Amino acid sequence: MSENHVYPEDTTTIAPSVLVTIARLATLSVDGVAELAPPPRRVNRYIRQTVGQGVELDIREDGISANLYMIVDGNANVRDVSEAVRAEVARAFMDSVGMDVESIDVFVQDVKF
Repeated sequence: MSENHVYPEDTTTIAPSVLVTIARLATLSVDGVAELAPPPRRVNRYIRQTVGQGVELDIREDGISANLYMIVDGNANVRDVSEAVRAEVARAFMDSVGMDVESIDVFVQDVKF
């Protein structure tokens, strides 16, 4: 029988790219999201900011903030899709890595018919 020992100095480190993948997959899982759009180009002012595949993350000690850039299906209600994306990404962060979510901002870059 093996014992599972956890010590106070033990840590788990999650790569920022894992958080980008969680946000990306959660966004794409929502009905009405056609695809992700590239974030606008700008100077990265925050050391802990991670950008990838339609997702910008600001990772801090007290939580995570996300900017999500997407293209919505033309037959879907943009507001409903955006609200569903916010809820799904927040749930994914909490369930997958247990991180508190400070904010999730959704930017609809286009509509695809």
